[in-house]
Amino acid sequence: MDEVDRSILAVLEQHGRISNAELAALVGLSPSPCLRRVRQLEEAGVIRGYRAVIDPAAVGRSLRVFAGVRLMRHTRADVVAFESAVTRLPEAVACHHITGNFDYLLQVEVADLPAYEDFHANQLAGLPGVATVTSYVTMKTLSADTTRRSRPSSGGGAVRE
Repeated sequence: MDEVDRSILAVLEQHGRISNAELAALVGLSPSPCLRRVRQLEEAGVIRGYRAVIDPAAVGRSLRVFAGVRLMRHTRADVVAFESAVTRLPEAVACHHITGNFDYLLQVEVADLPAYEDFHANQLAGLPGVATVTSYVTMKTLSADTTRRSRPSSGGGAVRE
């Protein structure tokens, strides 16, 4: 991977729907070599996909909570059972196996605090092997997805020829 590939990735990370012509111009290539590089990055698994960043409030998920989960035991069977169960919960939009005070850190998105209380009591706390759950309610989110998304120019669409 060279600097041109890194430039392509930096642009695509911020503007995944940019046209190939716009991308090529921004990274200093003509369209054909640029598209060839993008396809090589996709085939190599460096680019794993393209996605839409959805406003959680627009789909009834205004409350984001990070939940630190500690398991009772760390046997392989307990870990597999927990991971299998947590991945089936649509409210848990991300689950990270971490080091430190918790075994897992979940990003949970629900409508409001009563919805989280229900989720916590009736789903999360009852997952296999869960010993404790510590919840952190998000008051404000500052991230690349919400604060630095702007189009480099007009046009649109996915990267294309």
